[in-house]
Amino acid sequence: MSDPNESAGTVRLERRGAVAVLILDAPKTRNAVTDPPVLNPLVAALEEIGADRSVRALVVTGAGKAFSAGGNIHDIRNRRGMFGGPADQVRNAYREGVQRIPHAMAKLEIPVIAAINGPAYGAGCDLVFMCDLRIAGASARISSNFVKLGLISGDGGLWFLSRVAGPAVAAEMAFTGRAITAEQAAAWGLVSRVVPDEDLMPAALELAQEIAANPPEAVRMTKRMLQQAGRVDLSTMLDMAAALQGICHAGEESRLAIAAAGS
Repeated sequence: MSDPNESAGTVRLERRGAVAVLILDAPKTRNAVTDPPVLNPLVAALEEIGADRSVRALVVTGAGKAFSAGGNIHDIRNRRGMFGGPADQVRNAYREGVQRIPHAMAKLEIPVIAAINGPAYGAGCDLVFMCDLRIAGASARISSNFVKLGLISGDGGLWFLSRVAGPAVAAEMAFTGRAITAEQAAAWGLVSRVVPDEDLMPAALELAQEIAANPPEAVRMTKRMLQQAGRVDLSTMLDMAAALQGICHAGEESRLAIAAAGS
C-alpha cells in the first residue's frame, strides 16, 4: 500500500496505522467515478485493501469540494465512452465498467466509512450508500438524481439506498432526484452525524481508528452479520450467529481481549 504522502493520480490510497484512506482525486470531473482513469484505479485500490489483512477500517472521501459527481456529465450528454452505442453495448459497458465498484465494495470484510465532503450525486450517491457508515460535512449534498437525466441507477445504487434509507425515503429520493442537505440526511438517518467541513476527516479518522482498535476478526464477523440482517430468516441468522460465535470463543483473539478487559 502507498506511503501516506504518495499520490497515485486520480485515486490516492493512504495508510494511517490500521486505517486506510481512499481519496478520489479527479478535480476536472469532480471525481466522476465512471471515467476509466478513476474507475480502474478505484477498483484496484479496493481489491488491494481487501487483500491486506492488516487494514481494519477504510475511509472513502473526495479531494476538493466534491465527494463525487457520479457519472461524467459530458460523456453522458454526448453519448461517449460507456454511455454510447446501442442498448446491448451500453449494458455490457455498465457490467464491465461501473458495476465493478459494488462488486468490489461488497467483497470488503472491513467497515467502510464515507466522509462526504460536498456533493455526492448519481453514482457518487450510490458509492456513499455502498459504505457501512456515513459522516457528512456541513456542505454535503446527496442526490440520487438519475430520473432528472431520464436515467436509472445503473450500478445497483437503489439496492443499497433502499437498505439504508428504507422504502419510503428511498422512493422519495429516487422519484424526485432532489438533492438533500447534510441536515436532512441526518434527520432521515442516512448519516450518523454532520460536522463542520474542517472537522470531517478528523471525525471520520477518529471513528475508523476506534473501530480498528477492536479485535479485527470479530469486527469482520460483525460486518458479515450486519450484511445478512434483513436478507435471511431468523432461524438462518441464529444458525450463522452460533457458528461464528463458536469460532470467536475458540479463538485466541477473544481470549486475549477478555483477559485484557478483566485485568
